Amino acid sequence: MKITRFIVSAVVSAGFSVARGSPVQDAVRTYRTAHEQELMAEYREFVSLPNVDADQPNVRRNAEFLAAMMRRRGLAAELLEGKTSATNPAVFAEVTVPGATRTIVFYAHYDGQPVNPKEWAEGLDPWKPVFLTAPLAKGGKIVTDWKAGDAINPAWRVNGRASADDKAGVFSILNGYDALVKSGGRPTVNVKFLFEGEEEGGSQHLGEIMELNRAKLQSDLWIICDGSRHVSGRKLVVFGVRGDVNLNLTAYGAKRPLHSGNFGNFAPNPAMRLVSLIASMKDDSGKVLIKGFYDDYVMFSESERIAMKEAAFTDAALLQELGLKEPEVPGRSLLEGFELPTLNINGIASANVGPTATNVIPAVARATLDLRLVLGIDWQRQVGRVIEHMKAQGWQVIDHDPTDVERAKFAKLIKVETAGQGYNAQRTQFSLPIARNVIAAVQSTTTEPVMKLPTAGGSLPLSVIVEMLGVNVISVPVGNYDNNQHAENENMRVDYLWDGMETFAALMTMP
Repeated sequence: MKITRFIVSAVVSAGFSVARGSPVQDAVRTYRTAHEQELMAEYREFVSLPNVDADQPNVRRNAEFLAAMMRRRGLAAELLEGKTSATNPAVFAEVTVPGATRTIVFYAHYDGQPVNPKEWAEGLDPWKPVFLTAPLAKGGKIVTDWKAGDAINPAWRVNGRASADDKAGVFSILNGYDALVKSGGRPTVNVKFLFEGEEEGGSQHLGEIMELNRAKLQSDLWIICDGSRHVSGRKLVVFGVRGDVNLNLTAYGAKRPLHSGNFGNFAPNPAMRLVSLIASMKDDSGKVLIKGFYDDYVMFSESERIAMKEAAFTDAALLQELGLKEPEVPGRSLLEGFELPTLNINGIASANVGPTATNVIPAVARATLDLRLVLGIDWQRQVGRVIEHMKAQGWQVIDHDPTDVERAKFAKLIKVETAGQGYNAQRTQFSLPIARNVIAAVQSTTTEPVMKLPTAGGSLPLSVIVEMLGVNVISVPVGNYDNNQHAENENMRVDYLWDGMETFAALMTMP
């Protein structure tokens, strides 16, 4: 009740009205209803294309498929290449609207996270999309009796890697435009489309592509479609993201695995040492102990803090759904935690476990750390703080496999590599006049008050866009919060796909 009063008050005081539907929304919905079979068929074919960022041949197949989708919609799509063959292309097109005084770039990415098919549930294949009746964790089942032409239940999920992150974003933008035009309307702004192929790999060449195509990409605003709606299902307008950088760690023991009985209590165990090192970085209350880790960060303003606090009212239900007694820091909400940088272990490995475990002292142990950054913290400086912490714990930090000389000289050796190039956090101000137009456009598609957040928890290369082009950036996510992005059994709600079309058509027709 409190959140409803707050949001409604904020919307009304800002001059917005809570819409009950609009001509644009009605036209797009009518078009979608008549064409949802072919829309869904194309979307599922798109999701079936393997798109792991590092798999360049298949990522390029995705780019060409996407360009063909755009050309079928009357768009003059082109692939924007980097300076070398190491670049996955971005897919670009533009529409110039007579009389338009504003240009907006609509961005999503078509590449996806790595996949281990063995981790997906029985009957699910990351590259063979099927319908699910609900999330598997809530008793969902594979729909086995559906065939092309049958009705598509809007509550179903489409399973597959990148079904939500972020081919749903590509779908929403592209088909929102197409439905608008095919139903007799047209944008009120000049529209540019930019679909990136390297976001999940850290957008290593996005700045380079922008440098080569600076004139093409000039605009008044970038609107990003990535991420998820609120846990409650309400629509969001998000004004920032965290930055991100990953560190790959390799700790070394003996030059080969050793019998744990014959060499136990003699040969140092790199797995034991590595977990001890990582444990020294963070205490049981969730506080990172690395010196300077929280230095430099820009705190939320009072209005931003209120927006985050008021939007966190579903934390108790979320904890129950996730099977958790309490959050990492008791008393701090999910969204309040977005203000601070994070230190996470993405994965840790050393020898084998379970049925394939052998009685050995492993030769190496590996871990990947994920550092999420907030406004004011530079990613390179943060990496330096982590490395200095390792040195303070007695580790010799190297960037290569150790030589025999180094093994003889140093007791604790660790190789540290950044996984590509990181990028910093970004936040756009709530108060910008164009932000009011974006919120009003999204509000026109829903009867529930739209929430606005100063930042998302996830990361996108928005700082790269701002630094290269000097433009404001705002995100409008369409995914379901429980989509399992970056994990096994990723899925996208069907009705959120349809709703995404309406949202982006509204954004393309805002004043």
